[in-house]
Amino acid sequence: MTIQELILEARDAGASDIHLICGLPPKYRVAGALRSMRDEALTGEACDELVRSLAGDDYKLLLEEGELDSAATMGGVRFRINLFRQQGHSSASLRLLSENIPMLEKLGLPPKVEELTELARGIVLVTGETGSGKSTTLAAMIDRINHSRAEHVITLEDPIEYLYTPDKCIFNQREIGRDTKSFASGLRASLREDPDIILVGEMRDLDTIETALTAAETGHLVFATLHTGSAADSIDRIVDVFPEARQHQIRMQLSQTLKAVLSQQLLPTRDGKSRVCACELMVVNSAIRNLIREGKTPQIENTIATSAAEGAITMDNAILKLCRTGKISADTARKAAHDGDYVKKNIMY
Repeated sequence: MTIQELILEARDAGASDIHLICGLPPKYRVAGALRSMRDEALTGEACDELVRSLAGDDYKLLLEEGELDSAATMGGVRFRINLFRQQGHSSASLRLLSENIPMLEKLGLPPKVEELTELARGIVLVTGETGSGKSTTLAAMIDRINHSRAEHVITLEDPIEYLYTPDKCIFNQREIGRDTKSFASGLRASLREDPDIILVGEMRDLDTIETALTAAETGHLVFATLHTGSAADSIDRIVDVFPEARQHQIRMQLSQTLKAVLSQQLLPTRDGKSRVCACELMVVNSAIRNLIREGKTPQIENTIATSAAEGAITMDNAILKLCRTGKISADTARKAAHDGDYVKKNIMY
């Protein structure tokens, strides 16, 4: 059993992830559920051998650090790799990536999202938990720009996931830890590299967020991700990173530069064979800008709900739409909702 055999088998099954753990059979995740790929459990030696083949020249670094992130392509399948040590044994978690960047209109996102690729400057955030499809959405948006505008795109990723084939755009894709020390240092350097568009894989710390705001203020278009569950949470997460004395200034900057926030969940379809994206979209208008400036984030969700004419939609209304069209079950809708009572009350209407 080789890594390539497992990768190809997982791809053919439509799996999103593979897990290799000593004492358990190889597992993959299909439509959100873990399933065994083999009957026999992996021995410690088998795990070490598979992990060594994935780590290659960096195997010594894995032993020293205890974990290792990278990405690779095997058998025409690109995948993200996380290798780590646990209880004295090697383990691996692999995230399979699409061989081709999907077309934006195929992702089931609100129609307004396509207009965001026409922006010239500002910040667009894509948020959600790990595995919610943030990287795929961003790749599809960047690739739409690639085929429609002549721009210089710089990406900062950990690790690089999707590889872009230049069309109208030119690309510099930089990997954290390999091409640059950190998101913050790579982002600062990018401002001297004549970019039009900057993709920040994750806004993790004060320096990265501050530089992203500066980039947007100085006429760049910045795409970035956050691990938050809603637009309002994203605002609070960004502001709360800064000392209290600076938070008013940051709210002012954010109100002027933020253009939209997409918050995503991937939910199992009614038939259990795949997953579908539920997406909240906040389009920043004058009302939202005022709420950001004044620190009234609890009122943001109500404002999103009343901005449907501008293309905005709350997460709960996105979930209700999926349920009413038969794509997800009522039980899935209730479990995924921010306000379970609201979804339960409105599910049949």
